[in-house]
Amino acid sequence: MKIAVVIPCYKVRNHVLQVLEAVPEVVKRVYAVDDCCPDRSGDFIEANCRDARVRVLRNPVNLGVGGAVITGYRAAIKDGMDIVIKVDGDGQMDPRLVPYFARPIIQGRADYTKGNRFYRHESLRDMPKVRLIGNAMLSFLTKLSCGYWNLMDPTNGYTAIHTQVLQELPLDKLETRYFFETDMLFRLNTVRAVVRDIPMDAVYADEVSGLNVRKVLPEFARKHLSRLGRRYVYNYWLRDFNIGSLYSLMGSLLIASGSLFGLAHWLSSIIQQTPATSGTVMLASLPILVGTQLLIAFLHNDISSTPQEPLHLQLTPHPTRP
Repeated sequence: MKIAVVIPCYKVRNHVLQVLEAVPEVVKRVYAVDDCCPDRSGDFIEANCRDARVRVLRNPVNLGVGGAVITGYRAAIKDGMDIVIKVDGDGQMDPRLVPYFARPIIQGRADYTKGNRFYRHESLRDMPKVRLIGNAMLSFLTKLSCGYWNLMDPTNGYTAIHTQVLQELPLDKLETRYFFETDMLFRLNTVRAVVRDIPMDAVYADEVSGLNVRKVLPEFARKHLSRLGRRYVYNYWLRDFNIGSLYSLMGSLLIASGSLFGLAHWLSSIIQQTPATSGTVMLASLPILVGTQLLIAFLHNDISSTPQEPLHLQLTPHPTRP
């Protein structure tokens, strides 16, 4: 298979040449995307890199890391590449791992692979505690909103994807900034693509993150909730109606009815200053207990329905789209 690497370039002049030099020979094409970089990374690469595989692409305006990756994706599809691997240009991702990310796709075991810095305990020693806790919380939220319960480290940007699967995704609708990796997982789940983690070590250089946690936290919460609702409606009511649909519907109705019944009688007992009978308490609590069990059953069903059959093995090739 023809493998391409996409490297978003924005203020990475201190590391990008070393990253380009480390790209293994198995890679046929390297797309260095100058995302309207104030340091003119594209010009710097063209002036100092002699690797014939490297092609500089330029975005006229800054689109964020996701927008830069999408520019590389489109070029790889146009050039007929089979697998596209995204590697950051700041030195945090070892390009020598490229064959390991491509291998599950080549072997027909995955459509999309991503790095996982949580796999080995030793690799977590150098990870700042704030990142560790935040990443663990984001991992759980992503499991809920995207449906890939077998994954960790959702914000890891070291990824590989088969271009046939890539062409099934609405590239013009993908998030282009910090939510890009999570939105990719959400879109992949809607087409039932198989995603697998690749163990890797955490590497931290002298890069400065532009992520403002206080600013993006409400935005991330809203977007996760939006993806959760859309995935639920699409997978359990539009695409299919199964036992999980019934579990979720009946569980929600029972919890809502039990809560409303209990609240109404609790307010009534306060107003009338008479304690509620044991029968009334049971009538309120029993639907809540049964409803909770049904929602747990729905969660178990959702976990067991994680995609297992690679999508690119089922697709028939179609004409290349720009």
